[in-house]
Amino acid sequence: MTETVLLGNGTVLTGAITDAPYHPVVVAGGAVVWQGDRIVEVGLEGELRKEFPDARYLDARGGIVLPGFINLHHHFYSYLARGLDPAVETNNFTEVLDRLWWRLDRALDAESTRISAELTLADCVRAGCTTVFDHHASPNAIAGSLDTIAHAVEAQGLSAVLCYEVTDRNGHAGALAGIEENLRFIEQHSSDPRIRGMLGLHASFTLSDETLAVVAQRRPTDAGCHIHVAEDPVDVHTSVAQFGVAPVERLRAHGLLDSRCLLAHCIHLEREDYEAIAEHGCTVVHNPESNANNGVGCLDVLDVAERGCVVGLGTDGMSSSIPRSLRSAFLSHRHLRSDPSSGFTVIPDLLSNNARVARRFFDEPELGELTAGAPADIAVLDVAPPTTLDADNAFAHMVYGMSEFPVRHTVARGRVLLQDFEHRAIDPGKLAGRGRDLTPELWNRFHALSWGTSFLGR
Repeated sequence: MTETVLLGNGTVLTGAITDAPYHPVVVAGGAVVWQGDRIVEVGLEGELRKEFPDARYLDARGGIVLPGFINLHHHFYSYLARGLDPAVETNNFTEVLDRLWWRLDRALDAESTRISAELTLADCVRAGCTTVFDHHASPNAIAGSLDTIAHAVEAQGLSAVLCYEVTDRNGHAGALAGIEENLRFIEQHSSDPRIRGMLGLHASFTLSDETLAVVAQRRPTDAGCHIHVAEDPVDVHTSVAQFGVAPVERLRAHGLLDSRCLLAHCIHLEREDYEAIAEHGCTVVHNPESNANNGVGCLDVLDVAERGCVVGLGTDGMSSSIPRSLRSAFLSHRHLRSDPSSGFTVIPDLLSNNARVARRFFDEPELGELTAGAPADIAVLDVAPPTTLDADNAFAHMVYGMSEFPVRHTVARGRVLLQDFEHRAIDPGKLAGRGRDLTPELWNRFHALSWGTSFLGR
């Protein structure tokens, strides 16, 4: 018989998603009950304990109970770069790519890909993130790389949408191998309840017309594209110089813009680009911490949303904490606008938009909500509201309080993965030890690699 679990002694924010601005239902003294991987009921704890007297009890210890967080853009493969010295100057975005990330991804093998994924997923669990979209690259270990990551996702109990980064910077044969890896994985996981695939593309300026034509021809109609767009002006300038057209127009001309298209960054675009994105129902994924780290600028979320674009939120490998990324989006928006009163009209909707997008890929109409019938994906933040918490001020509590506190419990599809701050499925200390054992060899391979790769691998 399926066990019934009641999570109580907390304040529940249901995350109810409507067409109105972020306005969650708040249940003080609330509880969530689930059986198997589905939520059965949400309500007042006193009433639910009477209704389910035999349920196993999980204590939120006064914390805030929310839907598990969803991350629309991550890079698991970057985890073992922590502390890595590229031993060469990286003074602009193209040098950061060419001298750091494009050397690291070429140094990856199957084992370092696996450890990177396992460590990142452990951080996702610790951060209350239960659904994550990853964008992978390992040009010297392409075949089977998505399977390696999927096995790590399955072992840790999370849900993920995975893709391999197609690019011509390592030659056209490598681009074609990346396409094959994506297509194989998409078909293999087309009906998997927790793991799905989509087509990954690096950025327009490293993709030839030949490669985009193959992607357009072979892409299944329901498989979206996950691509970097205008993270830095180099993407726009090089695309125009090489192909005579800017990135969004290139994607539109190849028929790759649709409601399952995730466009990461989108900072340096023109008005007509945002209008085309909105017209085709694509999602712009904001990555504020990464953008600040790379010094590439800041997306004007309010302006982009006012042009009709759906804007979601990612971390781009900087961390696995969506609350922290949300706080960064809020603060960077105020800095960009030089307005300490702004940020409450669009930024709150980033979490809801993430849920709306994830639902399209998992065929889960209530993913991202705490409601009967929804997947039992739950995060408990270890902070008791010090002032009144209601639907009108929930976002202020999030950015000024909740985002700074640790996650006590993480539940993914009904499975308790983190309980009282401790992992239940894995030993993060052992994982970190394996990472330390692996990095000397990985870093040696990295330092043996040259840089100065041309954008098209020619």
